[in-house]
Amino acid sequence: MTSLFGDHPATAPLDDRDVQFLDTTLRDGEQAPGISLSPEEKAEIARELDSANVDVIEAGSACTGPGERETISRVTDLGLDARVTSFARGVRGDIDLALECDVDGVNLVVPASDRHVEQKVGTTHEQVIEDTVELVEYAKEHGLWVEVLGEDGSRADLDFLEELMGAAIDAGADRICAPDTVGHATPDRILEMYSRLSELGPTSTHTHDDLGLAVTNALVGVAAGADLVHGTINGIGERAGNVAIEEVAIALDHGYGVETVDTERLYDLGQLVSTTTGVPLAPNKAVVGENAFTHESGIHTDGTLKDDAMYEPYPPEKVGRKRRLVLGKHAGRAGVEAALAEHDIEVDDEELGEVVARVKALGERGKRVTDADLLTIAEEVQGRERERRVELVDLTAASGSGTPTASVRLDVDGEERVASGTGSGPVDAAIAAVRSALGAAADAQLDSYHVDAITGGTDAVVTVEVEMSRGDRTVTVAASDSDITTASVRAMVDALDRLVADEETPVLADD
Repeated sequence: MTSLFGDHPATAPLDDRDVQFLDTTLRDGEQAPGISLSPEEKAEIARELDSANVDVIEAGSACTGPGERETISRVTDLGLDARVTSFARGVRGDIDLALECDVDGVNLVVPASDRHVEQKVGTTHEQVIEDTVELVEYAKEHGLWVEVLGEDGSRADLDFLEELMGAAIDAGADRICAPDTVGHATPDRILEMYSRLSELGPTSTHTHDDLGLAVTNALVGVAAGADLVHGTINGIGERAGNVAIEEVAIALDHGYGVETVDTERLYDLGQLVSTTTGVPLAPNKAVVGENAFTHESGIHTDGTLKDDAMYEPYPPEKVGRKRRLVLGKHAGRAGVEAALAEHDIEVDDEELGEVVARVKALGERGKRVTDADLLTIAEEVQGRERERRVELVDLTAASGSGTPTASVRLDVDGEERVASGTGSGPVDAAIAAVRSALGAAADAQLDSYHVDAITGGTDAVVTVEVEMSRGDRTVTVAASDSDITTASVRAMVDALDRLVADEETPVLADD
C-alpha cells in the first residue's frame, strides 16, 4: 500500500487513486500584480497546458468584462481535451456569462468563513446553503460541470463547511473544494478539513504559499482524500502565489510513483509562463529554476560526472531539462577537464592545473565563468592564438514611433558583410540583421538570453549572457556594455564565432 505520510488514520492509500490538476494560471495566476494576458497569450498557454495533459483549465472570470469573455471564448474554441471552466461568483448572472463563453463548467465560489458570510456578503449560514443549492441546480440544468468552492474554507467552522459542501453535492455538484484562500492553514488543519470533506464526494485542494506551505498542504490534502489539485505554473498568483503545479506533480511522481501530467513538458511550460507574464523565475526555484540542475562545486561536479544521480533526486530529463556543469570559484579539476573536453580541448596535468587556477581566480571576482572565458583561458595557457571567423565591426540601431530597425557590419572570414533587419525592438532588429548577414551560419538556436545590470545610475552598464547551440555544440557567452543592444549583439556574435570556429567550410551568406 502506497501512502502519503505513513499510515496516519486520516490518510488514504494512493494505489488506486487518479490525482488530477486544475490549472488556474489564466485566472488566479493573472490576478498577481502587474500581469495581464491577451487572448492570444492565454490561448498559447492553454494549448501547452492541454499538451501536458492538465485535466481542467480555468480560463478566467467571465464576469470581469467583455474582454475577458472574449479571451475565455478564445480558449474554448481551441477544442482542447482538457475541461475548460470559468470562475463564477455566487450569483446567477455569473453563470449566464460563463454560458455565453461556451465553457464546459464553472468554479462556483460561495462564502464559507464567518468573515465572508457575515462581513463580506452580509448574510447567514442558512441563506448561503439555500443560495448554493439553487445555483448548483441552475448550472446543472444548463449542462455545466460544477465545482463549488467554499471561499476562505480553511478559516471556516468545520461543521458549517461540511454542511455547506454536503448540500452542494446533494444538489448535483460534481466536486467540492475548500480553498485556503489566504494561505492561513497549517498541515494539521488541512488534514482535519479534507479528511472530513472527502467523505462527501470528489474533493479538490486549493492552497496558497503565504506560509511557505502550499506544496505540503496540497500533498496533505491528497493524503486526506482529495483527488484534484488546483495550482498555477511557477506558483504565480496573488500575494505569495498559488501552489506550483510543477512542484506537486514531481513530488507525487518521484516521491510516490503517482503519474499526473506529462512532466517532460514542465520546463517549457515554466519558461512560457515566465516569458508571457514577465515574472522571472528565481534561480533556485524547484524544477524550473536555472540552478535546479546546475553544478559548480568541485565535489558535486566530480560526483555527478561519476554518477548522474549522485547529487540529483531525479534526472533532469524527467522535467524537460538538461544538466549543466558551470565553472566558478568552487570549480575542481574534474569539472574543468570535462568542460574543456566538451569543446574538444585536451590539456596535460600542468596545463589543467593552470586553467583551474585562473578559472577560480575569475570566479572569486564574482564573475560566472562562461564557455568563452574558459576557452580564452585555455588558449592563453597553451599559447594558442585563435583567429576569429566572425567579428562585429559596427552596429547602428534605431527605435521610436516607427518600426525598430538595425544595421550591422561584420567581418566574416576576412570579408565585410553588411545587413539590416527589423524587429519588435532594437535588440530583436539587430539580431535579425546579424542572422541576415551570416545566412545559414546563423541557424544556431538561442537557448537562453539573460540581462543583468551590474552598475547603477543613468550610465549603468549591463551584462547580457546568451546560451546558443548548433548541432550538438553549446556555448555560453557574456558581453557588457552601457547599451543593451550592443551588449546583446556582441554576445550573440561571439557565440556564433565560437560555434563555427572548428568548421572547415566557409561561412557563406544566403545570397
